[in-house]
Amino acid sequence: MDSILVRGGGPLNGQIPIAGAKNACLTLMPATLLSEEPLTLTNAPRLSDIKTMTQLLQSLGAEVTSLQEGKVLAMSSHGLNNPTAHYDIVRKMRASILVLGPMLARDGHAIVSLPGGCAIGARPVDLHLKALEAMGAELDLRDGYVHAKAPLGGLRGGTVDFEFASVGATENAVMAATLAKGTTVLNNAAREPEIVDLVECLRAMGAQIEGEGSSTITIQGVDRLGGATHRVVTDRIELGTYMLAPAICGGEVELLGGKIDLIGAFCEKLDAAGISVTETDKGLKVARKNGRIRAVDVTTEPFPGFPTDLQAQMMALLCTAEGTSVLEEKIFENRFMHAPELMRMGAQIDVQGGTATVTGVDQLRGAPVMATDLRASVSLILAGLAAQGETRVARVYHLDRGYEQVVRKLSGVGADIERVQGE
Repeated sequence: MDSILVRGGGPLNGQIPIAGAKNACLTLMPATLLSEEPLTLTNAPRLSDIKTMTQLLQSLGAEVTSLQEGKVLAMSSHGLNNPTAHYDIVRKMRASILVLGPMLARDGHAIVSLPGGCAIGARPVDLHLKALEAMGAELDLRDGYVHAKAPLGGLRGGTVDFEFASVGATENAVMAATLAKGTTVLNNAAREPEIVDLVECLRAMGAQIEGEGSSTITIQGVDRLGGATHRVVTDRIELGTYMLAPAICGGEVELLGGKIDLIGAFCEKLDAAGISVTETDKGLKVARKNGRIRAVDVTTEPFPGFPTDLQAQMMALLCTAEGTSVLEEKIFENRFMHAPELMRMGAQIDVQGGTATVTGVDQLRGAPVMATDLRASVSLILAGLAAQGETRVARVYHLDRGYEQVVRKLSGVGADIERVQGE
């Protein structure tokens, strides 16, 4: 397996282009299943998860063509010929469950394997299923698959009351409801920018949707959807991750395509820690204000709160802060698996259940460490940038699922980093 070598050094300076959002693109791609007309996505990220979703859609009979070195995805579902999303593909990625709603809405039936993905908690799909049941779907779970049927005449509008604001369940329900008969109301819906992006795309395809970005989304079903061309929104998690590079190393880096409204709560914590974030005509410019960063407390919350997907990276920063920080993880269990690896580098972290107490140290030390999931992998790279000596991050296949060209982007602003091929 490949690993990444990072040698801690001086400040970082320059520009880093931010890709289209992985989580948005993985939601937009199944939207092609709702129409027989072409759907084209621009600003697509070039990641292994996108390749996995491409394989899944192609296995269902959809056509997916990658153009402009992967930045454009041209899709068509006029010839769907398979109602089953098989385990061998679905097991690789949780977002695979997002084909269920569109297939059920368009064809009236679907068989989808229960998904896999990162080992950061149970993350059940019961909210997805309850939402579809509220639209009249008949569901049968057997042999590890969801066997779904729509009532005669197709899905029908209904009211869905989510127990908590699940991003994936909201996305699945929105897509299914676009072709349902009548009006569907989603209460306690997730508000993430990726959902707003999905709705903008669906609206361009002819859907009638109101309320995206709020906790109540209303969908008036239509008979059919058409084609569209849509630009994938900026990846707010990649944006936040690279904003932390100059924060932890010093220097000044401009993140091209960044916007504060994508990560407002995150920017507030950076300001409290002593990091300057300013908007430019090209994106966001980030620099450490003066001296050592200050400790801050962080609690992960659904959007617009602090993102769980930036918790590991923020912990890496706070390992070198002045004082003691408390990080509380309220979205996923088992999401402090990076803490023992950071401790190998000299960090002082005490984990008790869903709370991690981080006491800043003067200097981290390079060490061999192992990535446990996608966000943990990049947190170890950030820590390596600030550490004395060399850090080797193993199992970086996790990284390829969510970050394109990490070595190229960081070395472009002065980081001493390289990818080493495994045996």
